[in-house]
Amino acid sequence: MDHYDSQQTNDYMQPEEDWDRDLLLDPAWEKQQRKTFTAWCNSHLRKAGTQIENIEEDFRDGLKLMLLLEVISGERLAKPERGKMRVHKISNVNKALDFIASKGVKLVSIGAEEIVDGNVKMTLGMIWTIILRFAIQDISVEETSAKEGLLLWCQRKTAPYKNVNIQNFHISWKDGLGFCALIHRHRPELIDYGKLRKDDPLTNLNTAFDVAERYLDIPKMLDAEDIVGTARPDEKAIMTYVSSFYHAFSGAQKAETAANRICKVLAVNQENEQLMEDYEKLASDLLEWIRRTIPWLENRAPENTMHAMQQKLEDFRDYRRLHKPPKVQEKCQLEINFNTLQTKLRLSNRPAFMPSEGRMVSDINNAWGCLEQAEKGYEEWLLNEIRRLERLDHLAEKFRQKASIHEAWTDGKEAMLRQKDYETATLSEIKALLKKHEAFESDLAAHQDRVEQIAAIAQELNELDYYDSPSVNARCQKICDQWDNLGALTQKRREALERTEKLLETIDQLYLEYAKRAAPFNNWMEGAMEDLQDTFIVHTIEEIQGLTTAHEQFKATLPDADKERLAILGIHNEVSKIVQTYHVNMAGTNPYTTITPQEINGKWDHVRQLVPRRDQALTEEHARQQHNERLRKQFAAQANVIGPWIQTKMEEIGRISIEMHGTLEDQLSHLRQYEKSIVNYKPKIDQLEGDHQLIQEALIFDNKHTNYTMEHIRVGWEQLLTTIARTINEVENQILTRDAKGISQEQMNEFRASFNHFDRDHSGTLGPEEFKACLISLGYDIGNDPQGEAEFARIMSIVDPNRLGVVTFQAFIDFMSRETADTDTADQVMASFKILAGDKNYITVDELRRELPPDQAEYCIARMAPYTGPDSVPGALDYMSFSTALYGESDL
Repeated sequence: MDHYDSQQTNDYMQPEEDWDRDLLLDPAWEKQQRKTFTAWCNSHLRKAGTQIENIEEDFRDGLKLMLLLEVISGERLAKPERGKMRVHKISNVNKALDFIASKGVKLVSIGAEEIVDGNVKMTLGMIWTIILRFAIQDISVEETSAKEGLLLWCQRKTAPYKNVNIQNFHISWKDGLGFCALIHRHRPELIDYGKLRKDDPLTNLNTAFDVAERYLDIPKMLDAEDIVGTARPDEKAIMTYVSSFYHAFSGAQKAETAANRICKVLAVNQENEQLMEDYEKLASDLLEWIRRTIPWLENRAPENTMHAMQQKLEDFRDYRRLHKPPKVQEKCQLEINFNTLQTKLRLSNRPAFMPSEGRMVSDINNAWGCLEQAEKGYEEWLLNEIRRLERLDHLAEKFRQKASIHEAWTDGKEAMLRQKDYETATLSEIKALLKKHEAFESDLAAHQDRVEQIAAIAQELNELDYYDSPSVNARCQKICDQWDNLGALTQKRREALERTEKLLETIDQLYLEYAKRAAPFNNWMEGAMEDLQDTFIVHTIEEIQGLTTAHEQFKATLPDADKERLAILGIHNEVSKIVQTYHVNMAGTNPYTTITPQEINGKWDHVRQLVPRRDQALTEEHARQQHNERLRKQFAAQANVIGPWIQTKMEEIGRISIEMHGTLEDQLSHLRQYEKSIVNYKPKIDQLEGDHQLIQEALIFDNKHTNYTMEHIRVGWEQLLTTIARTINEVENQILTRDAKGISQEQMNEFRASFNHFDRDHSGTLGPEEFKACLISLGYDIGNDPQGEAEFARIMSIVDPNRLGVVTFQAFIDFMSRETADTDTADQVMASFKILAGDKNYITVDELRRELPPDQAEYCIARMAPYTGPDSVPGALDYMSFSTALYGESDL
């Protein structure tokens, strides 16, 4: 930014870039600024009747500068000095500069002397400052002002136009389309934008400049050739010219706004006047309709027929449904229009509207109230008249309906009451007929009210002088006569039904008694036949004895059963006697049972035939159960001896396995003799198997004489043989371990004593905690710290590799022999090797054969062959190869 406007931008705008001193001296830019600033000043000075020709000369005396400021600001400056001396000119220029400073502009490095001396750069800088303050600063578009506001205004106005992209105030305007777009946007009739070409900037620029000067009163401030011929047109010149467009179009817009405001006021007045006319017409029409309708509603002339009154009611409904609703809407709209009109007049500061006399809203409401009052009275009168006519029609119709219902109900009732269907009916049918008759009597009594209602309606119709009263009276009399006849027939039928019921009840009681006694007796006989023929399965002598006792008890009840049979038959004979005596027409058999005397006699005979057959079957089964009992006792006698013997032998073997009597060889000899005695017991087991086979063939499933089954004996015998064999094997393994590890008999006894001490349950195994306690007792340092737990876990992995959770005595012996055997054996063997090898540190094959027995020598040579090192002496074995051959790499 140059030295004469660097500070004022803080108050007005932030230029896009500084005013470069060197660029200001560019002849092209200076020429553009001279022409633009001169034209801009003349556009304002001509309003005062003057102009300038040379910008740096004509402002030297300060007179036209002060005049320019008065024109663009609309304010009066201090009186200028009229003298021709330099001091007068400096005074005038200072007054102008002071005025500029009073508007908040800080002028830096611009003094009156430079302007009076005709300094072009300072003069142009001063004019640019004035343009910024009075032409650009006050521009505001969407919260942006000055340069940014003017740029945003240009972008908004030219956005719809193709080939126009306003981004700055220099090269964006070179093609002239931006100027043409601004003119066309506001005055489209002045330029045919569609014919413009982007590749013809001179035509575009000249067109815009000419149209702006001719039609928009914007002087030609730029030359098209200067803009096109300059790589970057002067920004200040472009901004000055573009601001003229902004002020020209914004002024036109203000004028258009003022015109629109006047038109709007006139339109409101016209609308208000139209609302007044509409109100007057609508109010007049509504009042006229009310005046015509009220007399029609006040007409109370009655009609003689229901049809005529219903027609009047229909007309009134049409009035309510078709004629009145539109008028209600009109009344509502009238009030809305009146209120709206008053509101609009009040907002327009116009006096309130006063309708014609008699057409006020209150007048309309009063007339409407009279209409509704007449309407209400008319409706009440219509309804009362209709109710009155309905009453007569209703009574006549009610009489006809009740009479018809009664006549339909009585139709066939006399024929029904004269029937004699009870003569051939059963007791249940008689009771049903009585119930039915009682229901008819109840129904008859209920119809008594209807008959009385029919008579009362006929009486009321007579009192109201109903036109068809004679026919009503005749029909009513017929109904009453028929009613009296039904009452007499009803009483007669009841007496006949009750007499027949009493006779049949006696027979029914006998039938019931017969059924009550015949049914249980029949069930008893059927149960007896079922029991006597039922097959039985028993397994003990007690069961067959129980069946025999029950059968004897049954036979003892037969005499009483025969007496009951004769009594039942006697009841049936008494019924037959009554039927013959009173000539009762029995319609069927006993209704309470289907059991006949013939069936009772037949089943009784069958029961007596089944009794001896049952006696024979029970005798045969008793003999078979006695034989089975002998087999049970025979098996139990042997099983009760063999079972305890096996248990005893198992316990003895367990004691032998944990006791320490004699050497291991003595124990082994004793166990083998014990095994031989057990095997010699096998014939008794085989004999028991034979007795068991006889029991199975006899289908005997239980034996109360013993708790042992053959399966128990077999399992125990097999366990006994397995246990003695396993125990012998354990002793043999202990002997092998003792001989292999060089354990003495005393050590073996000590190990056994320790093991047995901690084997609390005498199971022959130790749990983890028992085994740990045993090791501690033998001197092992196994603490409860992590190191001790790790050591114990290592030992358990040796003695219990399968993780069964128990340690056998054999595993215990193996571990202890490994730990307590002569640990120096390997060292002694290797020391022996060194003795045989001497100073040469190896042994030859010949030396081995000479020093060792033949078998051991050959075995050692075979083992050592794979381990002979590549550097070894041929036919010899060194110290490391010898150790590896005998003990393996893990023992090195």
